[in-house]
Amino acid sequence: MAHPTQRSSVISLADVTMSPFWLDRPDAPEALPPLTAHRKADLLIVGGGFTGLWGAIQAKQAQPDLDVVLIEKGTVANGASGRPGGVVSTSVMHGLSNAVRVFPNDIAELERLGKENMHGFMQTLSDHGIDCHAEWGGELTVAVGADHIDALHREHELHLQYGHQAVFLDQDAVQAQIGSPRYKAGIWSKDISGTVHPALLAWGLKRTALSLGVEIFEGTELLTLDEAGAKIEVKTPFGSVTAPKVLLATNAFASGHRGIRRRVVAIRDRVLATEPLCEQQMASIGWNNRQGVYDTRTQMNYMRLTKDNRIIFGGRLGYAFAGTTSPGVDSDVQTYEPLADAFFDTFPQLQGLRFTHAWSGPIDLSTRMAVHFQRYHSGKVVYAGGYSGFGVSASRFGARIALDILDGSKTSESRLDFATQLPNVVPPEPFRWLGAQVTMYALDTADRKGGWRKPWLRLVSAMGFPLS
Repeated sequence: MAHPTQRSSVISLADVTMSPFWLDRPDAPEALPPLTAHRKADLLIVGGGFTGLWGAIQAKQAQPDLDVVLIEKGTVANGASGRPGGVVSTSVMHGLSNAVRVFPNDIAELERLGKENMHGFMQTLSDHGIDCHAEWGGELTVAVGADHIDALHREHELHLQYGHQAVFLDQDAVQAQIGSPRYKAGIWSKDISGTVHPALLAWGLKRTALSLGVEIFEGTELLTLDEAGAKIEVKTPFGSVTAPKVLLATNAFASGHRGIRRRVVAIRDRVLATEPLCEQQMASIGWNNRQGVYDTRTQMNYMRLTKDNRIIFGGRLGYAFAGTTSPGVDSDVQTYEPLADAFFDTFPQLQGLRFTHAWSGPIDLSTRMAVHFQRYHSGKVVYAGGYSGFGVSASRFGARIALDILDGSKTSESRLDFATQLPNVVPPEPFRWLGAQVTMYALDTADRKGGWRKPWLRLVSAMGFPLS
């Protein structure tokens, strides 16, 4: 006999649409025409996700007369930028504890830059009228077991040490914020953080870039990238672009240079969207402050509310051989049953709720779990990526640093360790696939034993993915 939760999960997924909730909108913009001629530009950006769009906007804001061309293989927001949970924060290095771990010498400056980045993010939304359903309820990290509480206290102390407006919540206090019997404690960080609708954000950034004079060509795949004297020439199926500077904003797709994949792995993240909750269901879970939520499971679950009170619930990482980014890899609805199980374990009072959408998307995982910068062709080409799932707001920061590196690293921040050091190389296939399979099994085992998510770092290292 099937477990009752499993039966609920199967039923809840019966009529699910296998595509991102964020992109399922009648107001999605029409695709722009592809590049069909030769263009010269001052700056070429490859990739129309968050990094590429923020790069184009910031380049034009700094130099309005700069000739900026952006090419995108598909359409804006059709890749990773249309698939995340949409939680935004001041962190530019995948959380405070990760930043301290990886760049202890840079941490004070990274904290300053992260807050500056979010102020710039919010200012752009205001200045250009980008309605992406932004809500600024903060971030909530929740402990799913009593044995996680001490670690959560240490995390809270770290937040206070670096000046965050963070409140520690005991079991009663955290359940007053969000009604899950699993949550034993929490940290509520209230510093300019919250949630956005990622597709509306990307489409708003696209409109903004166009209004600033950026030329965007969709349906335009990069085929080759080569030096042509002092410039770089990129060929596409029906045209080409020559520019002295190229920003590779290709993230998990890693287009532009074969060396990128030596340091970036395309890990798959799976996500569910529920039907809208009614008033009684909302009352049963509380969540009146509408924070973005992360739990402390090793296979971390994250969640947030949408404008119409759906719950977006993500997690359950996976890896396909050779790091394929094709959405078709996770097209079997059974793939999402463990994630649905985790949802009903979190909110048993919502038994019977249906999921309307299920999807997966590529995360550009690096061993430092945060953005890094790869330089090619004597610095004329820079790749910015490796956000490891925390790129919705950090992508603006990554794009800004990449632009400065292309400009000769004129600011002090692009000469710090985080901008000049590379994450470690990841083993090639088939070792990468084998390591990933064993690691994913170990993550699930750790969760069954009540593991805190930080052991992920040790597990990845033990499986041949050296950390930096």
